[in-house]
Formats: sequence, C-alpha cells, structure tokens
Amino acid sequence: MVVTVEQAEARLYRRCGCRDAAGRQVWRCPNLEDPSHGRWYFAVQVAGPDGRRMLVRRGGFLTRGDAERGYWDLLRVPGPEALARTWTVRRFLEFWLSEIPGRLRPTTVSNYRWITYSFLIPLLGGHRLAKLRTRHVQRFLDEVGRRVGVRTGRLISPGTVHRVHAVLRTALSEARRLGMLGHNPAWRVRLPAGGRVYPVLWDAQREAAWRQTGIRPRVAVWDLSQLARFLEAVQDDFLFPLWWLVALRGPRRGEIAGLRWEDIDLPGKELRIREQVYVVDGVERVGPTKSAAGVRTIALDDMSVAILRALWHAQRHRHGHVDPQGRVFRHRNGKPVTADWLTRRFKHLVDELDLPPVRLHDLRHAAASIALAAGSDLKALQEQMGHSRIMTTLDIYAVIIRQVAQAAAQATADLLLSQARLRVPLDGAWEA
Repeated sequence: MVVTVEQAEARLYRRCGCRDAAGRQVWRCPNLEDPSHGRWYFAVQVAGPDGRRMLVRRGGFLTRGDAERGYWDLLRVPGPEALARTWTVRRFLEFWLSEIPGRLRPTTVSNYRWITYSFLIPLLGGHRLAKLRTRHVQRFLDEVGRRVGVRTGRLISPGTVHRVHAVLRTALSEARRLGMLGHNPAWRVRLPAGGRVYPVLWDAQREAAWRQTGIRPRVAVWDLSQLARFLEAVQDDFLFPLWWLVALRGPRRGEIAGLRWEDIDLPGKELRIREQVYVVDGVERVGPTKSAAGVRTIALDDMSVAILRALWHAQRHRHGHVDPQGRVFRHRNGKPVTADWLTRRFKHLVDELDLPPVRLHDLRHAAASIALAAGSDLKALQEQMGHSRIMTTLDIYAVIIRQVAQAAAQATADLLLSQARLRVPLDGAWEA
C-alpha cells in the first residue's frame, strides 16, 4: 500500500485505500506502481505546544510535487500553528485535558471532562483547530440549546449552555496562549438569557403560595425569622455549632466540613479557611479552596467563640483528647462528617421542621443577607464569602442587596418623617 521516499526533513509516501476480498486493507498494493493510483502524503516532526516534537501527517495530494509544496508551506509557520492546521478540535481538547490535572481542582477537572465528552467533542470535535471560526462556535452553542436532556426530557437549560461555552472558551484561550490560534473564536458569541438563577427571599407571600400549591422558587433564602426558627429547633443537635457558623458567617459546605482545630484561634476570635473537602466520583478528598480568595480569615463573635469552646471541651471529655490537626465536626463515634452527608442531614432537618425548603448552600446566602442587614459593607462581605472579585458578590447577591437597600431607604424616610410632619400629595397637586 505504501511507497516511501525519504527527504531531508520529511517523509513523503504514496498510499491508497484498496482492500482485498476479505475487506482487509492492502499494505503492498501492486497498483501503486501506476503513478495515477493513490494519493501522496508527508510526515514531519514539528515542535508541539508543550515543547516536545510531535509527528504531523497530511495527505490527499495528487502529485509528489503537491505534497512537497504542502510540506514547505507547513514549515513556514511556527510549530504550534503547524499543529493547529492538522489537529482537529477533538485532538486538541484531549491534549488540553491531559495537561490540566494538578493545575485545577479535581472537581473542576471532572466537570471539564464531562462537558468535553458530552458536548464539545461530539458536536465540534471534527473541525480543524486552525479553521475553527466564531460562526462554527455559534452554530454549536445553538445546537446545544436545542438538545433535550436524557434524564429530564427537557431542553438543555441556559445555565448549561453558559457552562459549556465557558469550558470551550477556556480551552481555546489556552490554544491561543500556546500560539496555536491567533484569536479565540469562542469570543463574541450570542448566549441565551437566563444563564444564572438568582436567590429570592422566602417572604410570607411566597411561603403561603408554596404551602398551597407546592410550587417553590428554584433558589430561595430564609428570612431572619425562619432562620431563627431553624436554629432554635436544632440547638440540641450535635451539629448545632456547624449550623450556627454556616448560617452566621457563610463558609462553603466543603470548607466547614474540612475545618481543623488548628485553624481556629479562640483567644483571637477568628478562624482560618485554608482547604476544603470535595467529592469526586463518590470519593471524598481534601484539597485547596475554590479560589485563592477562598483562603481567608473569618472573624468570630463572642457567641461563636463560646459555642466552639464548649464543643472542644465536649470532644475532649468524650474521646480523652482533641487532635489539633483533627477535623472539628465529627459524628459521636469520632468519625469526621462528610460533605454529602451534611447535605442529606440538613434536608432531613428542614423537612422534619416543616420549614420552607432551602439547600444547605442557601444558608450561605442567608449569612450574606444578615451581614448586609447588619450594616456590613460590600468589601467586607466579599472577603467573608471568599469571592475573588467584588463583582461576583454584587452579581450573586443582587436581589438581597436591592432588598436591603430598599429597607434602608424606607428606614431613612421613616426617621425623617418622625420629625417632619408632611402631607402626602394627592391627585398630582404638586405638579401644577
């Protein structure tokens, strides 16, 4: 099947697709002696994006001269750009996935892999990387938005489309950084509206509607009275210190589950978040926080210090000692609580108390609303929540911030009106 001609830096050869009677490919096809039979190919090694040399093959040329010209054209561009001309999007994505472990959290890597093999490779993997354009990405995202989820039977949500786009944009940004692309074709595309669900407060009207119809907001946060009802009801629960800290200071689920006694400074009235536990494929592991901003020090009030000090004495009495490097929150048998178990335990308590349904993560939103209502400024809230950018805080808690601002505006007006006796204008009397 193959006739090879060695050149100085490239290997030129001719091949065909002939098969024998059994359907097997013919490796030494006698018809290759005919110059018009088969096509010409070349193979050459170029510098890859990681610095190592990689073999590049291109073919389909009618003549040997065409193959030589294609080879010399390829040598005129840098190695990474030459690879982009031959690599498919699939091959680059697989290369990219092989490089990111160790640089990102395992949960992030797992999510990237799922999106890549569920959406990117099946719908976009056949394109040549160097020929990928914004219109191809736009058609791809439109196609994702028209797909129906296997488990739900509903169209893919806008939030999923946004996450798919974010992974593709990240991967192609890496291709651009490596010199394989001159621009990122995932920029400047149209995305469906409604990519993020914002939390709302469980007010009396929403709670009444839920109890009557069973219909609930997708993401809702308890108000102060509902949160107080929960804490009063669980104050005898062995995990009350955990529920208290999450509701008051808002650490993430994995951060509070991974908290160690050496991270708590009771005399200094503060605790330090420096790592978290997370679950990958059903296995719990310990690793870094969600971002660099997640490593932070959280101030504690007198009540929190007293609760944690009582927990320390209780564990020492029960087990005889307290390991400074041991986890703070444990079962009664001394085994550390797991992040997934905390989610299930919290849901059980909420159902048992017949409170409006919220997730464990929504206690974090409640902590933010309490801090804002108590007068905390946005910069302090950003650091408390562990957000890397203040715009993230503004974006996530926009509804809560707006409601707190409205309450503050009303309180300010009430204070002024308590001293100034003004008549309310009727029928546009002041417009004359």
